[in-house]
Amino acid sequence: MKKGFRYRVALWLVPVLFFWVTRLLFATCTIRVHGQRHWDKVGTRNEPAIASFWHYSIFFILYYMRKKNSVAMVSASKDGEFVARVVEKMGYETVRGSRKRGGVQAIKGLIRHMRNGKNAAIVADGSQGPERVVQAGCIVLASRAQAPVLPLIWSCSRYKRFGSWDGTVLPLPFSTIDFFYGEPLVVPAKIKSDGIEEYRLLLEKQLNSMYAEAWALHGRTEH
Repeated sequence: MKKGFRYRVALWLVPVLFFWVTRLLFATCTIRVHGQRHWDKVGTRNEPAIASFWHYSIFFILYYMRKKNSVAMVSASKDGEFVARVVEKMGYETVRGSRKRGGVQAIKGLIRHMRNGKNAAIVADGSQGPERVVQAGCIVLASRAQAPVLPLIWSCSRYKRFGSWDGTVLPLPFSTIDFFYGEPLVVPAKIKSDGIEEYRLLLEKQLNSMYAEAWALHGRTEH
């Protein structure tokens, strides 16, 4: 009973704390935006786009893209419930699923939301990795929804790196954050397995090229 009560309290408290702590934290940071023209190309249309980014970058992505009328795919695991609550507190709709659990239904859920005009947000390397290796789900979604993929990357001058599989990064107060929109990737409709692999590799190459460019601004080869 006590364990269940603590879990319910944590489910309420963690999203509230995350919401206010990140707002205060990022308010102290200098944010430099690169490639704004790419967002202007797809983000100002009446048709939705798919934001795709590496898992390490999720903290700032959630904050920066919170007002973009988006639906996010979140892991169906128990730990994913905390992430889902945080994402919803930030202003996103959510669908639950991952490569190993409920992925097909999650893709269908994203498409339904996109047909109602929402942009989609999906972690390119998934909830379990491997790190900075694009999973096929983003390409499948882009093909079925006929929406462009908009790659997103950011780097920063000072940060805390956590010991997770992806090395999740949280910028430190008063750091400089460089945020990049990439060239939109258009995926053909009704794509087959060989085409999925072709475009998966294209997106992976683009994200990693942007990653190298972004971190080079701060004298680093990786985060």
